Amino acid sequence: MKAIVCSRYGSPDLLELKEVEKPTPKDDEVLVEVHAASVNDYDWAMVTGKPRIYRLMFGLLKPKFGILGVDVAGRVAAIGASVKDVRIGDEVYGDLSECGFGAFAEFVCARERDVAQKPAGMSFAQAAAIPHAAMLAVQGLIDEGQIRAGQKILINGAGGGVGTFGVQIAKQFAVEVTGVDSTEKLETMLSVGFDHVVDYTQEDFTRSGECYDLILDTKTNRSPFDYARALSPGGTYVTVGGALPRLLQALLLGPWISRMRGKKIRIVALKPNKDLDYANELFEAGTIKPVTDGPYALDEAPEALRVFGEAKHEGKVIIVVAQEV
Repeated sequence: MKAIVCSRYGSPDLLELKEVEKPTPKDDEVLVEVHAASVNDYDWAMVTGKPRIYRLMFGLLKPKFGILGVDVAGRVAAIGASVKDVRIGDEVYGDLSECGFGAFAEFVCARERDVAQKPAGMSFAQAAAIPHAAMLAVQGLIDEGQIRAGQKILINGAGGGVGTFGVQIAKQFAVEVTGVDSTEKLETMLSVGFDHVVDYTQEDFTRSGECYDLILDTKTNRSPFDYARALSPGGTYVTVGGALPRLLQALLLGPWISRMRGKKIRIVALKPNKDLDYANELFEAGTIKPVTDGPYALDEAPEALRVFGEAKHEGKVIIVVAQEV
């Protein structure tokens, strides 16, 4: 089968389209014929080896997972002996970050528990956009953020996958949502439901004087004290990822800020695939519609990664493997 292989850290130009051995599912796994995948921060970290702390997960000197790809959507081609609820021919999708990655290929194995049935009205491209980003948005806003009706919400890094899912999820709670991102993404952000948009190249939302009940951050590129300044009394700041030094600051200083200022600082520890059934419900109800960039063909994966790494994308960057999407 064909796959995008990452054999050493560096730039997306080092990625290679190769013929590799087709995997065989273990007893608790299914073999998925991949129709679409999407690009995530984990993929970027596996390509660049940065931030270096990720090398503890992905390999110190070179990537230990040779084939990239966290989010997958496709059709089940084979099943392991102990698989109970998935059948050959089922259309499934999920996050492979806990079972070896590998979605940038024609076939990949996934544990049965790591995939969910794809609704009939959801395309493979839409399905590939959902798992990682939508789960971060759900767990950030609902599980950690405890979102409530009537709140003022801000999403930083709002034009990407988490942000575009986040605003759609938040809107079902009757809240007012402000999004922060670059000039080029503001129009798309307004189209998916943001009430207000802030161009970070023109304005620093942490110094504008506006305060928010809940901040969902995908960038984490400022001090936690800056974020606390932009919170209303009793407000909550939730980060789903970003610059490692800032994440460590949030981890270490968050408890102190909570005690001294009465404002909560929280970090999402993603539970992959936990809320896929909920995402299905939202999709079928018309509450969420994935925003996608591309699609790119499998052999265009280096360009897809480059666009992602330069933060030029809107929503999720999609890679099409089979043409039926």
